[in-house]
Amino acid sequence: MAYRRKITNVLHDFTEFINRGNVVDLAVAVVVGGAFSKVVDALVKLVTIAAMDPLLRKLKVETLSDLPGGSLLVAIINFLVIAFVVFIVVRAIERFKRKQEVKAVAGPNTQQQLAEAVERLAIALESREL
Repeated sequence: MAYRRKITNVLHDFTEFINRGNVVDLAVAVVVGGAFSKVVDALVKLVTIAAMDPLLRKLKVETLSDLPGGSLLVAIINFLVIAFVVFIVVRAIERFKRKQEVKAVAGPNTQQQLAEAVERLAIALESREL
């Protein structure tokens, strides 16, 4: 009986852990990041081949990673491309959030202004006894 209770508690705790939003978000980020990594690798290869092909031919090397320290150079280029794209995405998300915040702030403020205007109108009508 105690063994069954322990399993039930563990399953309950595990379910709560999985249902937290940040765990699911992290899992999605890892999957998307893995797929994005392949896109970045292809982009880096395309750019490095186009930009460095003449130099690589002179050095009689097929790929940049064949050079001494080339793997490090490829990793640095990958990092810079990924960091730049993440920067652009985060910047766009922050802009979107700021716009949403402005709309949220404008909403209640506008309602408050409208309520004040109605109140002033009511006072004006009462003073004229209409």
